[in-house]
Amino acid sequence: MALSFFTRNKKALQARCRDDYATKMRLKYAPYYHAMEAQKGTTVKLDGKDTIMLSSNDYLGLSFHPKVIEAGRAAMLKWGTSTTGARTSNGSRRFHTELEEKLATFLGREACHIHVAGYLSCLSSVASFAQKGDVVLADKNIHSCLWDGIRLSMATVERFSHNSPDDLRAVLGAVSADSTKMMVVEGVYSMEGHIARLPELTEIAEEHGCFTVLDDAHGFGVLGRQGRGTVDHFGLNDKVDVVCGSMSKSLASTGGFVAASSEIIEYLRTHSKQTIFSAAISPSQAACAQASLEIMQTEPEHLERLWANTRKYRAMLKSLGLDTWESETPAVPIVLGSKERVYPFWKALLEKGVFTVMSIAPAVPAGKDLIRTAISAMHSDEQLEKIAEAMAYAVKKM
Repeated sequence: MALSFFTRNKKALQARCRDDYATKMRLKYAPYYHAMEAQKGTTVKLDGKDTIMLSSNDYLGLSFHPKVIEAGRAAMLKWGTSTTGARTSNGSRRFHTELEEKLATFLGREACHIHVAGYLSCLSSVASFAQKGDVVLADKNIHSCLWDGIRLSMATVERFSHNSPDDLRAVLGAVSADSTKMMVVEGVYSMEGHIARLPELTEIAEEHGCFTVLDDAHGFGVLGRQGRGTVDHFGLNDKVDVVCGSMSKSLASTGGFVAASSEIIEYLRTHSKQTIFSAAISPSQAACAQASLEIMQTEPEHLERLWANTRKYRAMLKSLGLDTWESETPAVPIVLGSKERVYPFWKALLEKGVFTVMSIAPAVPAGKDLIRTAISAMHSDEQLEKIAEAMAYAVKKM
């Protein structure tokens, strides 16, 4: 009987996988998991056809920079392919601490810790510090990694309306003054392209004694002096306790970082399961990130080109009457409002050799179904012209 019980349950789970409607629709329309056959800069080969990449997070276009490639190659030759261990045990190397020191200095922080994934860095920035009984004030539109961190912390969560200082104040008014509180926001919201209203939000957080965590994955390299991010953009380094982010975007690598005071980082290293038990970042990827960080400080033309491309691209979309959700950054959504409009628009762009990403409810709020696009410093004027032609074609197809 026991055997049949377990068999029955196993089959039930198999049936759940087999019959899942969302999976069936994904496989039918195939908007995700496309494997590019080759890439050179912002041109990728898909199904044998050269296609312009318009949804990459390579904002500064450093993933093909000769100095970055050479740094990764040299590190692999010197250190091998992997440290094959966690930082707490056998996996820590001098190249890890060098990168952490340089990131901390760049961000105006005492210390930094890098993880093998940006998702882990941002998750641990919440889960390591909030506890059961604490209250987390979270912008409704924060990334999945931050929500996972909140869930793991077992703290009470109170959501406030996206980028709304007034709603944050109202929500905090109902929270006990004696509670241990954390505010969690993003610097740049990648789906919307919005910059956090950080001056107002941090002022309210300070009034209520909130520990503030900022995920700046999409602000780092894009905003602030030499790309120091959203906190630097507003001059609020003393108002944000933890800055976390990803190294797979402007730093053209993989992994993530958490930057804060020394006591906060050492606490994370003691208590964060994501930090204690995950393997260390590889030598080549640490070297690529460090080389990119140096380029950010010595070659300002990449950031300048990024913003020039962004202004030109947004003007082009505006001329076509497309809704960009008031994006302020190189992350530019095209809001179409329903999946029935999003899919043919995405398909039409692909027909014209432009690769983008669909995002539909519940990944975005109802009525905000969109095409997610992102501009890179590597996009050429010729590519922007081709993108304009493809957008005009997709508009006619709707």
